Amino acid sequence: MHKHHFGGIITVCLLLLFFLTGCQNNSSRITVVGSSAMQLLAEQAGNDYRLAHPSSNIVVQGGGSGTGLSQIQAGAVQIGTSDVFAETQSGINAKKLKDHLIAVVGIVPIVNKDVGVKNLSLTQLQKIFTGEITNWKQVGGKNESITVINRSKGSGTRTTFEDIVLKGKKPVAAQEQDSNGTVKKIVASTPGTISYISFPYANDQNIQKLSIDNIQPTNQNITTNKWQLWSYEHMYTKLKPSKATQDFIDYMLGSKVQEDLIPKIGYLSIKDMKVERDSNNQVTKIGN
Repeated sequence: MHKHHFGGIITVCLLLLFFLTGCQNNSSRITVVGSSAMQLLAEQAGNDYRLAHPSSNIVVQGGGSGTGLSQIQAGAVQIGTSDVFAETQSGINAKKLKDHLIAVVGIVPIVNKDVGVKNLSLTQLQKIFTGEITNWKQVGGKNESITVINRSKGSGTRTTFEDIVLKGKKPVAAQEQDSNGTVKKIVASTPGTISYISFPYANDQNIQKLSIDNIQPTNQNITTNKWQLWSYEHMYTKLKPSKATQDFIDYMLGSKVQEDLIPKIGYLSIKDMKVERDSNNQVTKIGN
């Protein structure tokens, strides 16, 4: 009986140990949700971080900036990623979130290679996305109908694109897609199509990147705002994130990510910027 009782204690102790270990792993789980423009960077950094910190547990998902902001506000995730400032989104209380600026990403209009156009003026681009220009021959291309592919409503990339290109005008009714990868595939395979994606996804020979007013879509041109289609990549946390979450944010802001990974996969480090932009899209020179 005494022996049996002792065995019972061991079983309880093992169960308790198992339970505590399980809880510990769970508390170190960091779920990152939101911007599809930032997904590539977050996934790669998350993989590198896991290799260096075997006890960490980082899960990265897309879903769009709107989803990232609402999920972090609800406390459903540890990090919400966004291409737009939280204060610009209705229903989001930015004062209860902490903003970590991680990188800058460019946005580029892309077309199917068959349309015969490599450059548009900003006005022409606007008129295509508002439905005023409907055939490629109107902008020096083929006699072919224009098919607009837009991004989903919660997309931060779409918000930035429409703020800078449409300037408050109503977008044409169009098919909507929520991920950069899907948009790229559709444009590459469908004659007459136009859309826009983030720079890191645009390194593909099967699509035609457009210049705007003869300005090339390069990271160098973003640093001075010569190329105006760009946004910050934000990681939002609660005001007091867990230690595990803060450690990962610190890693994202550290030299390994900022100096090595970010330029390697096509983003821009904040440190490279010669201008900054506020939540109202007002651009000022850094140092002024």
